[in-house]
Amino acid sequence: MKLSKLIFLSSLVLFTVSCNDDDDNIPIPDPPTAAELLLSSIETDGGTPYDADNPALTFTDDQNVFIPSVLGIDFRVDRDVVPAGPTVRLPLFQGWETLSNGDVREGYYIITEASDRELARELGVIFAPRMANAIGSGGEQNSTWSEDGRLVFEGSVDFSLKRSLVAGDASDDGLLVGFPPAEANSGAVADANWSSYVVLPGSEIIINAQLMANSTGIHDRIPHPDGNSLAQEDDLNNPNIATDQASVVLQLLDGWHENRPYYFHIVTDTSDPAPATIELGVFAPKLNNLPAFGEFPGGSMLPFSPTANGRTSDNGDGFGVQGLNTASVSNRQVQDPTNTFPIDPSDERYSPMWDAHITEFTVPESERPILRSFGQINNLLEQGILIPFRGNANANPLDNAFSDLLTATGAIINCPVVTQPADNVIGTQLGEPRN
Repeated sequence: MKLSKLIFLSSLVLFTVSCNDDDDNIPIPDPPTAAELLLSSIETDGGTPYDADNPALTFTDDQNVFIPSVLGIDFRVDRDVVPAGPTVRLPLFQGWETLSNGDVREGYYIITEASDRELARELGVIFAPRMANAIGSGGEQNSTWSEDGRLVFEGSVDFSLKRSLVAGDASDDGLLVGFPPAEANSGAVADANWSSYVVLPGSEIIINAQLMANSTGIHDRIPHPDGNSLAQEDDLNNPNIATDQASVVLQLLDGWHENRPYYFHIVTDTSDPAPATIELGVFAPKLNNLPAFGEFPGGSMLPFSPTANGRTSDNGDGFGVQGLNTASVSNRQVQDPTNTFPIDPSDERYSPMWDAHITEFTVPESERPILRSFGQINNLLEQGILIPFRGNANANPLDNAFSDLLTATGAIINCPVVTQPADNVIGTQLGEPRN
């Protein structure tokens, strides 16, 4: 289908007008809003649209779920019981991608954040106003409406590629092993027009919309039915993506925030192929244009801190392992880096687009603690136990309100945060976690 054959509703949506017919004075109905179009598409596709005034799920403080529209969460973390680990089931929207030749193809996507408070409430997603700072940067993607009220994106994603990772050799001083990788090929690559920061038609509102599937395959964060993350089933037969139920199941990554684990999030797109490969995301180079890495609270992103050479074995303290090195050398790539984050979506400074400020330990592995908070990271930086990663793009710290000692790598990772539950919630299930 050619893009020129689609009739767009862009001039109608997000604006309400009050008009009367001159002859019979019958009011003309207001045009549908963006939320109404998006939610009605969920119902058309066999799902149940989110109702902000009567949500299907309500959450306790201990469950601490940030995305109200989630359909279900599996909080079980024991991979001997659940090979895929913790997962979330989210609403799935159908839209259209634009190819380089002007054709369009069907694509399926999720929405996790919106820069407008009312739209976020209606869709049941996170309100993240700082995303709007991306407008005009060249890192965002514009969109239009098709005649049946589906979003038409400017860009597209190829999911057909084979993901592969070759761990790096040890550095001359022996402190770095495995990371940076010697070779990193992500399982999906976006074209030059694709960004998950999507400007809604006729507005200055950005949504965080991440493609999950199209005719080329599916996102690598959708677990294989047997839980094996190396089994790359690049088609729509995987039951964890159900287009007839308008829902998708995604593997959650763990992390640390304010000395608490279970900072469960997903990785969707990254600006660099290495994190895209390590964390099973899409390599989307247009994200490099977002404003501006290394700066907070300016720009549209947030700093977070992975470590290049964390602990690769559990020393019995119950905190486990950590690090981009550990994730890189994991044979089945089921071990995520468990990065450290400064805030959560309850803080309106939050943004789903994170700017990596990688650290590096200067001490032997046996002396490396698990990094659990930005306060701890700053203390270790002051002591010299941590230093900014030698591969970071900036030699000097920029305007980062969380640390004046960290430097920015230049890698941008789209990490929508889903939940950070209390310990007593781990091992339970919520809602309908499976299709």
